[in-house]
This record gives sequence, C-alpha cells and structure tokens, in this order.
Amino acid sequence: MDNPKFEVMRHDVTFPLYVEVDEIYNLACPASPVHYQHDPVQTTKTSVHGAINMLDLARRTNARIFQSSTSEVYGDPEVHPQTEDYRGSVNPIGPRACYDEGKRCAETLFFDYHRQYGTDIRVVRIFNTYGPNMHPNDGRVVSNFIIQALKDEDITIYGDGLQTRSFCYVDDLIDGFIRFMETDDVTGPMNLGNPGEFTIKELAEKVIQLTGSKSKLVYNDLPTDDPMQRCPDISLAKSVLNWEPKVQLDDGLKVTIQYFQDLGC
Repeated sequence: MDNPKFEVMRHDVTFPLYVEVDEIYNLACPASPVHYQHDPVQTTKTSVHGAINMLDLARRTNARIFQSSTSEVYGDPEVHPQTEDYRGSVNPIGPRACYDEGKRCAETLFFDYHRQYGTDIRVVRIFNTYGPNMHPNDGRVVSNFIIQALKDEDITIYGDGLQTRSFCYVDDLIDGFIRFMETDDVTGPMNLGNPGEFTIKELAEKVIQLTGSKSKLVYNDLPTDDPMQRCPDISLAKSVLNWEPKVQLDDGLKVTIQYFQDLGC
C-alpha cells in the first residue's frame, strides 16, 4: 500500500471498466462453495459478465489478459489425472453449476475473443490452492480443518473422506501465473496445481498432527456434485513454463497454521 506505483480501485467487474493497462489478471469470483453458492446468480454474472468486460478492456487497450479458470471445469472427472484436453463431466443445473459453468463459459468467451479479435489471452485452470492470507471463514477444506483443529473442535469431513484433492501452495501458484504471462504465443488452457494427491482424511490427520490438536474426525453427508477425485496433469506447464510446485504439503501447512495462530484463531 505504501508503494507509490500501486493504486487500488474498488470496482464491480460486472460493469465495464475504463482504465489504461498493459496486462490484466482477471481473478474475480469467489472460489469457495460456501461463498459462491450464497448468491449463485451474482456468481455467474461475475464469471460471464466479468469476462466480457475485462476482455473488452483488453481489446480496447491491446493488453494481454489472464483468466483464472478452475479445475472445477472438469466436474466429477472420468479421467484421472486431469489433462487439459479432457472436456469434463459437469452437472449444468446443480448447486455448483453457477461456478463450474460460469468458469466454463468464461473460457469460451476468452477463446472466442482470441479467435475473433486476436485478443492476447492466457487461461489457467487452478487446482486447490492454500496458504497465508486465507480468510478464517473461507469455507474451503484447508482453512476449515486448521481453524477447527486450533480450537480443538471436531473436524468435519463430508463423505467418507476418501475423496482426493491436490493442494498447491500459493507462492508456487503465483510463480506459475507470472511465468505464463511472460511467455509468448501460448494461450492455454493450462493446468496449474500440485500433482501430489491426498485424501481429505489424510489432510485432516496431517492438520491434527501439525497443530497438536485434540480434535476428532466426524463425518457428514457428501454435498451434491462434490467431485471424488481431483489431480492435475501438469506436463504442459513443465514443458512450456519449466514450472512445477516446490513447496511440500507439510511445509505449506506449517506456514498456514502459523498464520492462523498469529490471527488468534
């Protein structure tokens, strides 16, 4: 905030934005099911109208534009690990569709602007990411488990805990973003995530161990359309960006746990 070259503007991307820019990173949209399902219509508007408005800005200013898409475009996948050419298995009318289909439509818009107008695009499909500066009430599994463990509360697992996720530390992800934006003549889509795959139960047990918590595991019903597997094939990112994650899950969790402890959670 003290950097004279930094300026913060408050703006809703569902409305046009008129500024002069060289590069655009479109990260707009809540990514936690708790938050994006709170107002699903606005979530879809943020992904779709937001993409149109940011693409129009990129087109007017001749800027390179980055789209933060998501592994959720793969839905509950029938291919494992997920490669960029897999088209997904998504329920278009389920409670997660506002996010899943909103992001899929945004990808469509990005590639149509690229084909029709020559817009310089970069599309990344982000897999589960965590790290310091997550909100305590973020609602995603890493922050939920850490907060519950620090309070010695029961750790809530949905389903049997055997569904898998791949957790990427935030610093690794941002490094991939910047490398991609600095690479010419590659549009994506490109998977960015950590190919290390863990069950949700394994994550809960790691958090309990690292926090020294007395928490117990409790099991609730699995939410509708919750995917059973999630793991990226990052071959493309390795070959094009010379990128792969460096931070192991235990190391990233320790830093994230310390962050929440410092918040007084």
